[in-house]
Amino acid sequence: MLLSYFGHRISHLFVTLLLVSFVVFAMVRMIPGDPALVMAGPEATPQIVEQLRTSLGLDQPFYLQYCVFLSRLWKGDLGESFQTHQPVLKEIGMRLPATLQLAVAGILISVLLGAALGILSALRPGKSIDMFARLISLFGVSSPTFFTGLMFMLAFGYYLQLLPFAGSGGLRFLILPAVTVSLPGIAFICRLTRSSLLEVLSQDYVRTAWAKGSPAWIVILKHALRNALLAPITVIGLQFGHMLSGVIAIEIIFTWPGTGKLLIDSVLFRDFPVIQGLVLAYTVIFALVNVGVDLLYVMIDPRIELG
Repeated sequence: MLLSYFGHRISHLFVTLLLVSFVVFAMVRMIPGDPALVMAGPEATPQIVEQLRTSLGLDQPFYLQYCVFLSRLWKGDLGESFQTHQPVLKEIGMRLPATLQLAVAGILISVLLGAALGILSALRPGKSIDMFARLISLFGVSSPTFFTGLMFMLAFGYYLQLLPFAGSGGLRFLILPAVTVSLPGIAFICRLTRSSLLEVLSQDYVRTAWAKGSPAWIVILKHALRNALLAPITVIGLQFGHMLSGVIAIEIIFTWPGTGKLLIDSVLFRDFPVIQGLVLAYTVIFALVNVGVDLLYVMIDPRIELG
């Protein structure tokens, strides 16, 4: 069953990558501006610009360019960067680990803090902890991450001088950007955990466990929480996808050496191969995370079968 499931998901991944590759290949060529003209400079003669277009293959019809791209992609070659003339895989490989480090730290903070606040809020509805959790949720949902990041930099980096607010170099550099990017996830998971746990606590089998005199921690952990966490777990993959897109702005604010600045520079320079490679890399990561979430879902609830 497991091998069949993985085969099924991998076949879907290939189809998804094919569709995404076509969409991104077409859309990047809709960006205003000529890559050859950007590379040659405003003072270049038309002859030099045309030579550059020919060397880059941009003078070929769209379908021929796409066929060449697919043939290279099938061999694991994403081409060369127009800007640095380095292989795209090398360019992404140097930046992607930093982005994944930030995104993984953000999703871990979101899951741990969001679930903890949601559980405490559900167990003490109407109390101070419930009001605090709702306030955090409201702040996380309504505040743009770039604004929150700037406020954190000003408060904890400039005034209090507790944490560095720019660059990388260790765990202390990771705290502010990771907390910033995790806030929307904390809010969403907190609210979903709270509502799910409140619903489960009202079920008959939970009331029966209370009536039998079972200890509170057994009723909550074994009977209620395990079922209540199913809903939040299903959205972890979606939250990770949102986090990958949100990380781009956070990386620019905190000068984090990830793929965010690489993507922005590539768009400004009309570096088509790098843009295509980054989007495909994001797609693969998002798909693999969702497969992992499906496996976790089955581990928590054995009644569910992979299919």
